[in-house]
Order: sequence, then structure tokens, then C-alpha cells
Amino acid sequence: MKQFGKILKFELKTYLQNKTFVGVTLFLVVALAVVMFLPNIISAIKSDDDGTTAPTDLPVMLVYAEDSTLSGLVKDYFTEAFTDYDVKVADGSIDDIQTQITSGEAECAFVMNSASSYTYYVNNLSMYDSNTSVADTVLQEVYRVTAMIQNGLSPEQAGEIMSVTIESETMTLGKDQMQNYFYTYIMIFALYMVILLYGQMVATNVASEKSSRAMELLVTSAKPTSMMFGKVLASCLAGFTQLVLVFGSALLFYNINKEQLTNPIVASIFDMPVELFIYLLVFFVLGFLIYAFLFGAVGSTASKLEDINTSVLPVTFMFIIAFFVVMFSMTSGSVDSVLMKVCSYIPFTSPMAMFTRICMSTVPLYEILISIAILIASVVGVGVIAAKIYRTGVLMYGTQPKLGNIIKAVWKA
Repeated sequence: MKQFGKILKFELKTYLQNKTFVGVTLFLVVALAVVMFLPNIISAIKSDDDGTTAPTDLPVMLVYAEDSTLSGLVKDYFTEAFTDYDVKVADGSIDDIQTQITSGEAECAFVMNSASSYTYYVNNLSMYDSNTSVADTVLQEVYRVTAMIQNGLSPEQAGEIMSVTIESETMTLGKDQMQNYFYTYIMIFALYMVILLYGQMVATNVASEKSSRAMELLVTSAKPTSMMFGKVLASCLAGFTQLVLVFGSALLFYNINKEQLTNPIVASIFDMPVELFIYLLVFFVLGFLIYAFLFGAVGSTASKLEDINTSVLPVTFMFIIAFFVVMFSMTSGSVDSVLMKVCSYIPFTSPMAMFTRICMSTVPLYEILISIAILIASVVGVGVIAAKIYRTGVLMYGTQPKLGNIIKAVWKA
């Protein structure tokens, strides 16, 4: 136990003092600060010193109909539909309207021939002019209201009928997938990046020590299990420390700028329930450990440092496949498919698959406990086997051990 403590302390100190670790962490924190404070910065730049905003003159849109009731009705509806215009009822004849448009007093005009027919006047018709398309939709509603008025209803009664609001309420008895999607995606992606990054670092660390032949002395003075578990737990603590600093900073910046960050997607990310956060910690730690053990084991089998990328390819591909299976299930909304349920019990896919199901579906407690139990047993088993491969691999200096030799050595150990 004393050897394990020394190894853990030494490896953790090495990670935390690494310039890349410090630089990446600071960069992420600063980038998050810029993003979170950006709305306040933009608001400060746009606002005047006296806090006033210069008025903006809207272009004039004229509405004309011989029937004053129709012209007033169209004017009211157009005012709501054309928010970029100052909609006014035209006085005078059609010639006067044309004169106002050509002189620039008004930009355009709708002359109502009837409730279902109009003439659109504009000086220069832009290729991007969509006023008639909007007017067609609005005037269909106006026509219905006019028909109701002609059949004895008052304008107010007709307006109430046409503007009726359907009230609805959705009672979600399980999980709201859309609401939980974004923070689930971010957490799964964070787990993916941390495991790939630190797994590669564990494998590289083991391979570099093996190539320097310093490992032979270490193996003879310390138990392989203590060395492997010390290295892996140190990388896990370093990765967890980095995530706490990054996400903790993001949460702090969000609370400071909460009033400006009104986007519901951003709010949903920081409103993760405590229960889900606990499950995140459990599956993050166990998922990290099992893959870190695998990366450390294959790193010890590399004959030289240059071969490390080739050695870790099988583990990397297995993890990438697991990641894409989970991502596809999330985006397609099929988190309860047979494939995802099977993946929830396979230790190399369950950290992402089961956590995704917990976030976006209703999973019985016994299924979660079975998945965690299998994962814990697998972590211990893979850790012990990885330690034996580690001892065998590092002593085979200069040659890459074959699979058969590794199996025999592990079996005898």
C-alpha cells in the first residue's frame, strides 16, 4: 500500500505539473469566460453612454379600400404582420397613392379591390420583395373575418373566433429527451475526449519508461499491480481535476451572466438534476478506469515509443465504435433500442450507453445496479490482468511480445 501511495503521488504530481495540462486547462477556462461574458460585452459596446437609443424611422406602407371597415381591418392585421413597416391607411385617390410612392413618401401600397383581391404598388420591385407572400397569408384570415361580419357577427366577435388560442399542457411522466439532450451530449463528448486524451497519455508514459529501461528497476522494486493502479488512478484524478476546473468555471460564469444568457438550451445544460450528476460521476470514473487499464496494458507491449500509436489502435477503435453507437442512438431518439440495452451491460460500452439511457429514458433501478456491478467487476478484473500484462510487457525489452506469449505469461503469473 505504501508503494501504491508513492507511485500515485508521483504520477499525479507529474500530470498536474505538465505544461500541456496547465495550458489546455487555462485555455478552456479563458475560452468559456469569453463565451459566457460575450452577451454582456456586446451589450456594453452597443449601449450609448447616456443609455439612450437613436430612434429609427420605418418605411411607410399604405393600405387603401373604399370600404372603411375593410381598410381598418387590413391595417390592423398588416401592422402585426409587417413589423418592419409603418402601416397607414391612405387618404385620397389611387393617383395620390402612386404619387406618394414615386416621390418616396411611401415605399409601397396595397389597394384592396375586394376582401379577396388587391393591387400591390411599389416603385422599384426588389428581387427579394416578399410582401405579397406575407399579404396573401394575412388576407386569407382577413377574408374569413369579413365573411363572418357580413353574416351578422361584430368585428370583435369575428376577431375572437379567428384569434382563439388553444391551451395545452404536456405532462411528462418519464424523461424529456429534448430537454436532457444537450447536457447528455456534452457529458458523453467530454467523457470521450478525456478517455482518449488521458488513455493515450498513460500508454505513452508506460512506453517511454519502457524504452528508457527505467521500468525494469521499478518492476523489481514495486509490485506491478501497485504500479499499474497507481498510474491509472493518477491519470483519472488528473482528468477529473481538469473537468472540475473547466465545468466549475463554466457554472460560475453562467451564474454571473444568467440574466443575459436567456437561451433555453444554455439553461438546460446547467440545470442537470443532482441524481444524474451522481450517475455521471460513477460512470465517468468506472469508464475512465477500464479504458485507462487497457491503454496502459497495450502501452507496455510496444517495443519502442514510435510504435505506441499502432499498439493502441484496437482499444481506440473499440472506444470510438462505442461512442458512435451511443451518438447515433441519441440523435435518432432510439435510446431504448435493443442495441442500446445490450450495450448497457457490456463494460466497454456501458459507461456511455447506460448513462445516456438514464438521462433520456426511464431505466429500472435494478438494471442500473446490474450495469454498475458488471462494470466494477470488469474494472477490477481488467486492472489485475493489465498489471500482469504490464509486468510481462516491460521486461520484454526491444521486442514486441506476441499475443500467445502474453497469454502464457499472464496465465503463469
